[in-house]
Amino acid sequence: MKLIIEYIIELEWKFMDRVKNIGGRVDCQDDWRTFYIMRKSQLRGWSFEVLDSYHDDLQEAREAGRNPMTEKYGYMMAKTDPSVYATIEPYLPKLTPEKQNLIDEICKIHLLWLEELAQGYPTLIKRGRSIYSTQDSIQQTSFETYLRGELSTYSIKTLLLYKDYIDTLNSRGENLNKNILAEEVKQYGFQSLSEAERKLPRKS
Repeated sequence: MKLIIEYIIELEWKFMDRVKNIGGRVDCQDDWRTFYIMRKSQLRGWSFEVLDSYHDDLQEAREAGRNPMTEKYGYMMAKTDPSVYATIEPYLPKLTPEKQNLIDEICKIHLLWLEELAQGYPTLIKRGRSIYSTQDSIQQTSFETYLRGELSTYSIKTLLLYKDYIDTLNSRGENLNKNILAEEVKQYGFQSLSEAERKLPRKS
């Protein structure tokens, strides 16, 4: 598990480095530590089957000369900057109805998990992205829009495996968003979500 996560992060970072932004290079492209913590925290919450399939997706994209990171941010602009999105949409892989349905189903579960998390850890959640796509602007991208953008770059195989995985977690009463956030605060030196909630300042 550890090895494949490291491989994935290495591939993703190379893709991130090559993203060409309209306004020029952005700070996050040079912030390896934050990128590593965020991606590692997310990927450690996945099953090996999902990781393996996603790793294949990244390798296939590289071999085809595609950049999933560029595509992810492109898909996100459908909500954050529709006028620019209209100019780049023809260059993005088209989403099939099957893929769009899977993305919708996955997002529903994640949004419910995040809403639940916001009830228990309001300070932590307010320090992150806004939750819903309805809160998007050119300056701010919500969790929902970010998630939809990322899921849009996954293959059908990976989406099916991921959907099965989160359905299993959900049936057991587990919250993947909570697991990921717990790993994230641990990387920043906190022993638990409760400790981070108590000690971190509230975002105004």
